[in-house]
Amino acid sequence: MSDVTAVNTLVEKYSQLQQEIGKVIIGQQEAVNYTLLSIFCGGHSLLIGVPGLAKTLLVNTISNALGLNFSRIQFTPDLMPSDILGSEILDETRHFKFIKGPIFSNIILADEINRTPPKTQAALLEAMQEKSVTVAGHHYKLELPFFVLATQNPIEQEGTYPLPEAQLDRFMFSINLEYPSFEEEVQVVKNTTSITEQIVNAIFSSEEIIEVQKLIRKIPVADNVVEYVVKLVGKTRPKSDKATELIKKYIDWGAGPRASQNLILAAKAHAAVNGKYSPDIEDVQAVAIPILSHRIVKNYKAEAEGITIKEIINSLF
Repeated sequence: MSDVTAVNTLVEKYSQLQQEIGKVIIGQQEAVNYTLLSIFCGGHSLLIGVPGLAKTLLVNTISNALGLNFSRIQFTPDLMPSDILGSEILDETRHFKFIKGPIFSNIILADEINRTPPKTQAALLEAMQEKSVTVAGHHYKLELPFFVLATQNPIEQEGTYPLPEAQLDRFMFSINLEYPSFEEEVQVVKNTTSITEQIVNAIFSSEEIIEVQKLIRKIPVADNVVEYVVKLVGKTRPKSDKATELIKKYIDWGAGPRASQNLILAAKAHAAVNGKYSPDIEDVQAVAIPILSHRIVKNYKAEAEGITIKEIINSLF
């Protein structure tokens, strides 16, 4: 199959995928699209929203529509790394036997990831970056494709352990879920208070998702788009000569090189699912906010004046 045919097939299947997910998830179109793009790029996503916005349901529905195995880990203050990775036990023959933890799945829902201590948060780092885990000196490869979709509640910060920048940077997208519109909430209430149950059909298989990830990597990018991305990320750094006055005034730290890499990959995926064979600057701008927002650190002045990261990123365009 040629790359052009593969892109056309992806557009068709992506439309079917959205229809299947739409059977269960009302609204939240932007969150669904960003989550799917991160999966097609082989990246991880952080879903941020208040309770009751269907974060868990969204991840579960997407895993069903993609034909992937799904594990949910509820992060709590007493969760240990072995509860995620697995542990070795002594079996009846007096030999050590490794019992796999819930991380050995295709999609991991790390629910309320900021409620567990840094030691346990760090247990995810190797898995997210290397697609493997090490337990008791033994190395175990994870089944591909592998994605971590973590959730965070932006309220009730007492008793939480904020994710360090190094771990935040490993998430390709930071996706904010908004409240539904009046019409959407009416539909949600109707659907969830009846006995009707929607069946979500699998549109992709795990092998097809791996092929899509390879296709995204093969999509060509013009030099001017790459240069635009690198300049855009450079503008977020207050000590850079490319930084705007707004950045110098309100930002402490800007985005690193991983942001540039993720912007190009996500722009490729955004172009492909929209039937384009190469990304342009519009594709970059379409994915810039969820990729840059968790990689830019505001200073106290921005907090005091109520300046949002979204406003700052939009000013860079």
